[in-house]
Amino acid sequence: QVVAVLDESGLLKAFCRMDGAALVSIEVAQNKAYTALFGMPSQEFYNFIKDDPALLAGVPHIPRIALFGGGLPIKAGDAVVGGIGVSGGSVEQDVACAQAGLDALKAG
Repeated sequence: QVVAVLDESGLLKAFCRMDGAALVSIEVAQNKAYTALFGMPSQEFYNFIKDDPALLAGVPHIPRIALFGGGLPIKAGDAVVGGIGVSGGSVEQDVACAQAGLDALKAG
């Protein structure tokens, strides 16, 4: 498993990789967190673009965009102040881990 936390400008602020986690998960976790900076969970970003042919054709080719679950925005009120991304498990596991991290952050 890999967890990445980005600030609102997309800079890496926290990172953790478990021993043996796939190397590709490093980039994927950061990309999920980056996608969440748009203010929605990464898995919902696809629904945002799917009905617009131009967006559907172009967005997947933009670097750092991930269209599958595991990225969540970090908000202070309505403002997006960062993103958390998790990679290395199933999509369901990644989403659950990202949510647990977000919940822990909110709990203080």
